[in-house]
Amino acid sequence: MFQFDSFTDRRPFGAVQKGTAVTLTAQADGVVTQATLVIMPDEHCDQMQSLPMTKSPNGYTVTFTPPNAGLWFYHFELQSDNGRERFGAVGGGFGGLGQLYPENVDVVNYQMTVVTAFDPVPAWYQNARFYHIFVDRFNNGNADGHVNAPKENSFLYGRKTDRPMYIRGNDGEIIRWDFYGGNLTGIQQKLPLLAARGINALYLSPIFQARSNHRYDTGDYFAIDEVLGSLHDFKQFLAAAHQLGMHVILDGVFNHVGADSRYFNAVNEYSDVGAANSLDSPYASWFSFKRFPDDYNSWWGVKDLPAINKDNQDFHDFIAAKKGSVISYWTDLGVDGWRLDVADELMDDFIRQIRSTLDQFPERVLIGEVWEDASNKQAYGKRRQYFEGGELNAVMNYPLRSMLIDLTNGQLNAAGFVRQLMTLKENYPTNAFAFNFNNIGSHDTPRILTMLDGDRRKLQFIVSLFYWLPGVPCLYYGDEAGLTGGKDPDNRAFYPWGHEDQAVLDIYQIALQTRIDQPALAAGAAFFPFTFEDSFGFVRQNDTQTLVVLANPTGSPQVLQDPHAELVPKSLRALLPVGTMVPAGGVIWQQI
Repeated sequence: MFQFDSFTDRRPFGAVQKGTAVTLTAQADGVVTQATLVIMPDEHCDQMQSLPMTKSPNGYTVTFTPPNAGLWFYHFELQSDNGRERFGAVGGGFGGLGQLYPENVDVVNYQMTVVTAFDPVPAWYQNARFYHIFVDRFNNGNADGHVNAPKENSFLYGRKTDRPMYIRGNDGEIIRWDFYGGNLTGIQQKLPLLAARGINALYLSPIFQARSNHRYDTGDYFAIDEVLGSLHDFKQFLAAAHQLGMHVILDGVFNHVGADSRYFNAVNEYSDVGAANSLDSPYASWFSFKRFPDDYNSWWGVKDLPAINKDNQDFHDFIAAKKGSVISYWTDLGVDGWRLDVADELMDDFIRQIRSTLDQFPERVLIGEVWEDASNKQAYGKRRQYFEGGELNAVMNYPLRSMLIDLTNGQLNAAGFVRQLMTLKENYPTNAFAFNFNNIGSHDTPRILTMLDGDRRKLQFIVSLFYWLPGVPCLYYGDEAGLTGGKDPDNRAFYPWGHEDQAVLDIYQIALQTRIDQPALAAGAAFFPFTFEDSFGFVRQNDTQTLVVLANPTGSPQVLQDPHAELVPKSLRALLPVGTMVPAGGVIWQQI
């Protein structure tokens, strides 16, 4: 018998800095006569090392010191009475207790994340409770409700309760956009209410000039879209937010622009000579034409979104490097950070350039849109280096969203949930895990209440975990009001002012207020999960408080008995409230 659990048998646990000695200890009986650690750097099979393990009273041990940053992958080769075998991670690449593999079966490797340096995060961000606003759909601040500067070839809704929609052409392209008239003044008017609800940070969907209602088709990086207001309105909003102790991050869309942007200018919207007007345009090198001017590379084949050449240094300088760059201009105005749209479409050097510019301003944060485990994300045939140091502070935690929904809907059991979450904790640098940008909904996903088929009991379960698990929570506007909706555009309805579902609002408010009131639920507090019956729990601890959360995703009451608490420090195991009953679908907490 040979057993290795990466959650408990590797020290130090989790991501490490290069040059750190890592000790791996496995349990084994007398059947295993020899054990070897096989380890190699990512994509370098030619640098594979085989390190003999030293026999110990209970098994085998070995120490490895990674010389370089990046991912390292490892498994164990064994010689036993049964012949030659291998021991690796379970299928899917999750950490934890592994399994034996016959000689003729490809072993699944464990992952070791190695960084150049551990990135700090701003102090304000560590305690942030975000609210994600799709600006056009939040609040119209004009007294008479008129829409600022209506765009040509668009349509406006007469009632805020109308469902969002697109009018599409014969080829599926959007030919008419719907505008509800939300604007920056409208957000400013609601800041005191948001602050009273416990929100202290805002993430705004794109605010720059564009043709669409979502504005991911940037027309001018240096201009506020007239529908949202003026530069003066933005400065007033930002000042008001800061006066209330709120921080604001913007959405940076740097992989593509709009076809009718200043930089491409396909329909001569601007006086500038865009790339579609002439190959001598100062912006021509930003784009790739297959046949000028109508056939060009675009984002996912969407002709309205010409793609930026990923390694174009002139564009990178325009965004982040040269004096007066986009990042420096808006950050200098007081913006507290950026969320990078489709971060996997941006080259690592470009992200580092953005981060370098952002670091010239104190206490700024850089967050990336990544839908998978960001530690091992591959894009365009290249492993990304988001967390190796000097790139992203955090990513949108879509893996957690998927885990929570599957758990709540009965498609993932408690043990599987803990294994998947611990794998993220193992793979991510400490700060990246503790301060990840958590969400259970966004403008790109169906509304969370829709995902739960309108079940309020399930909603209370998932919202409690959303606010009490590690990470920086980001609430998508209107979820707290009971908005429902499927995929884009149905998930972008106008906020139902005066018609909020009070029961749903109470669910969010109780969970968020509990997080505020209980110091051990802060993002950076320690986190130790365990399982019991078909449920799970976790201990959260900081310098002033220790508490335990018990979560029962099943349809019947569960009692905390015989917990599998190997991941909980021994000093805390005796404090677990054995005998506590957790109601069906319930999440409870208590101080210990």
